[in-house]
Amino acid sequence: MVARTAFVAAFVSRRTLMAGVSPLMALAMVSPGTAFAQTATTAQQAGTPQDQATAPSEADNSPSPSGEATTADIVVTGLRSSLQRNLDIKRTATGVVDAISAEDIGKFPDSNVAASLQRLPGVSIQRSGARGEPTGITVRGFGGDFNTTLYDGRRISTATGGRQIDFSTVGSDFIGGISVLKTPDVTLASSSIGATVDIQFPKPFDHPGFRAAVSASGSLQDRAGHVVPTLGALVSDTFADDTLGILSSFIYTRRDTDTNRVYVSGWPGGNFAPCQLTGSTAATCNPTTSATAAASDRRTLTGWFPQQYGAEQQRTQDERVDGRVALQWHPSDGLMVTLDNNFSRQTISTDIYGFGVWFSQESLRNVKQDANGTAVSFTQAGSPTDFTAAMNKQILQTNQTGLNVKWDVTDKLTVEADGAYAKSWLNPGNTIGSSNGDIGYGGALGTNLGFNITADSNKAFPSISNFGPVGNGGRWADPTAIGSHVTVLQTQKNTDELKQFRGVVTWKDDNITLKAGGQYTDDTFNLLNRSTFTNNFWQAYAGYGAPSGQGSGVSPLPSSLYQGSISLNNFIPGFGGTLPPSVLIYSPQAYQNYLTSLGNPQAQNVPGFNYNGGVNGFTGQFTEAVDPGSILSVNEKTLSLFFSGKMEGQIGSMPLHAAFGVRTENTRLRSIGQGRAPTVITRSAADPTLLSIAFTDVQPISNRSSYTYVLPSVDLRLEVTDKLQLRFDASRTLTRPALSLLNPVVGIGNGQRVGALSGSGGNPNLKPYLASNFDVAAEWYYQRNSYIAVDLFLKNVSNFIVGGVTNQTVGGVIDPTTGNPAVFAITAQVNGPDATVRGVEIAWQQVFGDSGFGFQANGTFVNTNKPYDPKVVGQSGFAVTGLANSANFVGFYDKNGFQFRTALNWRDEYLAGFGQNQNTGSYGAEPTFVNQSFQVDLTSSYDVTKNFSIFGEALNLNKNKQSTHGRFKNQLLDVFDYGRRFTLGARYRF
Repeated sequence: MVARTAFVAAFVSRRTLMAGVSPLMALAMVSPGTAFAQTATTAQQAGTPQDQATAPSEADNSPSPSGEATTADIVVTGLRSSLQRNLDIKRTATGVVDAISAEDIGKFPDSNVAASLQRLPGVSIQRSGARGEPTGITVRGFGGDFNTTLYDGRRISTATGGRQIDFSTVGSDFIGGISVLKTPDVTLASSSIGATVDIQFPKPFDHPGFRAAVSASGSLQDRAGHVVPTLGALVSDTFADDTLGILSSFIYTRRDTDTNRVYVSGWPGGNFAPCQLTGSTAATCNPTTSATAAASDRRTLTGWFPQQYGAEQQRTQDERVDGRVALQWHPSDGLMVTLDNNFSRQTISTDIYGFGVWFSQESLRNVKQDANGTAVSFTQAGSPTDFTAAMNKQILQTNQTGLNVKWDVTDKLTVEADGAYAKSWLNPGNTIGSSNGDIGYGGALGTNLGFNITADSNKAFPSISNFGPVGNGGRWADPTAIGSHVTVLQTQKNTDELKQFRGVVTWKDDNITLKAGGQYTDDTFNLLNRSTFTNNFWQAYAGYGAPSGQGSGVSPLPSSLYQGSISLNNFIPGFGGTLPPSVLIYSPQAYQNYLTSLGNPQAQNVPGFNYNGGVNGFTGQFTEAVDPGSILSVNEKTLSLFFSGKMEGQIGSMPLHAAFGVRTENTRLRSIGQGRAPTVITRSAADPTLLSIAFTDVQPISNRSSYTYVLPSVDLRLEVTDKLQLRFDASRTLTRPALSLLNPVVGIGNGQRVGALSGSGGNPNLKPYLASNFDVAAEWYYQRNSYIAVDLFLKNVSNFIVGGVTNQTVGGVIDPTTGNPAVFAITAQVNGPDATVRGVEIAWQQVFGDSGFGFQANGTFVNTNKPYDPKVVGQSGFAVTGLANSANFVGFYDKNGFQFRTALNWRDEYLAGFGQNQNTGSYGAEPTFVNQSFQVDLTSSYDVTKNFSIFGEALNLNKNKQSTHGRFKNQLLDVFDYGRRFTLGARYRF
């Protein structure tokens, strides 16, 4: 205790705040072979007196990296000490909280925060298939918008259109700590049925004086084949007699990934005619819905077919720049003023090279269905083949500025005020989101293509046969047969502007703490889409050229456009299935430039221009036009008032910690959209599968709505013994609908396909999901740094938002392919039924004395009373998505400056949501399931000297692949092979 007393006294005299430390700050602060003990300040500690909230926790002496114990300071080791701090936060928290402290993340640097969070019980991640990067989290089966992520207790703006953030935009360097609140803190937020994730950033007075650190690493993805850098630097200093402080950090991160993908864009449900089935003896086959047609022609047999099938290689470059500046003024022991700014800009550039073939249900013949109705094999005469190339770019930029004032008025009374302004942009400036080229052959060169499914989606992709021009596989990629087809430019441009203010007054006396306050947020979200679909320029040179016999398009294209090919041999190792030999590499911009160079088709006759395709106003330039139906502005204002209390008592000799709270939330919404109706549909002469639509003039449509909810909570923690404690928690929480769902307009877009007419609409009157939550837990802390916990939870959720699909006629417009009123598959959202989710979390952490060895293991097992049954065709658009059993195991060694960790992460199959890339079926929104996944990651580090350490990482060592399927397991939607990634780096502290 002598060392601890001296330590605390020295720092209290400097009026310090000892909050969570960034990874590199922690390294920069250590004396030779030692590091200061540190407890990350959790969200639930807000409002406690300055020095008490941030004072260092007590820790026992542990060996230094050299193996020698010291007594001059509190000594801890990296991983084991951070696990103990995480355990202490969990043990003493009012509600159900899991945490990751700064050294844990910094010592084992993950690619982003989501990768770190997946080690916690009840938390699993979603990955971007193209990059393999964790982009979101699911907590207890609730993912995406059901979880709220905060920066230092503040909401984050996001221009993606939902309420979740993309975790690949959040680097794990320079984070002080992370708290995952699975039960709500009403003084912070009650707007998350899953969990509230609070990310805490470092500040200058966390550790006073001059601190500086740098880190550098290189990463290599095994297929990309080249090393790309990550660089970081942090500088912090306090001065003016430790009354002023400044901290600045900067991180540049790059990840390059080459991913192979095989896909089916959608499995629409519909009806086959008996004459289409294999073995049919009908003399002719003309599938129709007419009740007066011959029985063999009437489409009465339920089934599903693949809308589009293809393969592609995606070459992605992910660059992220993170910057942070924090200024603090600490003029007295009781006052702290903090001004900070967080900046992030992520640029994802992707080059894609692939092929695709399109199918129409009425054109299929020799169809063989399995017991579920899936078309597992068929042929299609005249199948067109497209070679695709795309240059995609997505820029997501966010900037947040905040001011926090915390004043200990007396020993018992604390006042805190916090305000922030944030704005997020998706594709700012003149960014083109997607530049797509589409070339190939069809019409007279179309092939009688064969399609065959041989296994489930986690084992094989479909096989195609009889491919190539007129079925000549030797000419599969013959440039002399290939002509121009469609050209698409498309850009989504969103902004999200968020203003927020929070004030709280805390009164604390002996065994009682009371808090009261309010919070106000003003969120404005703007969305629009620009594309060549809107002006129909995408069809300017459709048709494949003269060899196709369709009268438009340019063929052959200049040989200079082609830059080689990518072999499809052994394209997805470990998966069965047969693909054509290769795909072509060409630049879509060069392809567009070539078509532009042909001249202005309005001023001269340009051979190959689609004069009969309704491409009006095209003068040679492929320019985007704003889709009026995509314009949306939503303003959401929320005023929250809250009150909470914490009390300490006893039941017999057992200490009881009780907390209660209530939060009221009043929300006012205004949404403005642009409406128009279709007037005429025309079929493209260049490509019979394409449709163009003319519309009425645009009219603005607006709507206002509001709602108010009262959200109470109760938390009880009983210390049965000094090692065993029990918990009971009950609360009510809500999750608001995604802002993009509040569009008051039903929109019909251009760029439609035959037999696939669709539209979508929002609902500005949607109410939030509501959940009544209950937790019962037992936690046994049987020795230092070790525990076993079991948590039973139940959530009754109402107001589920159902994204159903209905088939509707719109304004009586005629479908030229049938001569009847056009039927559109309209997707819309309504508040619907309720469901109960129940489950259990089991966690076990074990450290084997001073051996350096230990492990963490956890499992989450969940189910619901409303499971989704894929065999029930009428059950569409409603289910509890994201529910899956999951388990994680982390084994580690940490001693003498050497650390090694292996992480095994498993997640069972789960329903991700409703809707597929092309969802035009008769049975509503088709589901998307994510197959079971298992990934192994390794990380290690070594302290070479007291100031210098090296680290390494091997991700996805077992080459896990991400695959998804539709309603049934053999309906493959996607399989991504994103390979392994290796990282080697070093840190140096000053």
